[in-house]
Amino acid sequence: MYKAYVLGERHLIMGFKAVGFELITIEDSTKLVHELIKLSGNPDVGLVFVTESLAAEKPNAIDEFRQRNKAIITVIPTHEGSRHTSFLAISKTVEHSIGIDILGKDMFK
Repeated sequence: MYKAYVLGERHLIMGFKAVGFELITIEDSTKLVHELIKLSGNPDVGLVFVTESLAAEKPNAIDEFRQRNKAIITVIPTHEGSRHTSFLAISKTVEHSIGIDILGKDMFK
């Protein structure tokens, strides 16, 4: 059975424990890279959430995870509001797939 993980600052991810997520507390972006590398080698990983505050510091770490593991990984906004990191990632993927920007990623820059 696949497992769901959430990576982020402790005070931002505690609520996910109540719905069955495995918590990985991370306070700096260097540890984020290390934990994503570990998770990318785990075939039981099915879903990964990363707080937007950490993902914004190391955007390449998310891309590298996607190349190494077929699990779904997405960025979740924090209480500070969204920086639209997830939308930009989806827009980039769609543009890569079909060759044109149909979602208008420049809208949030």
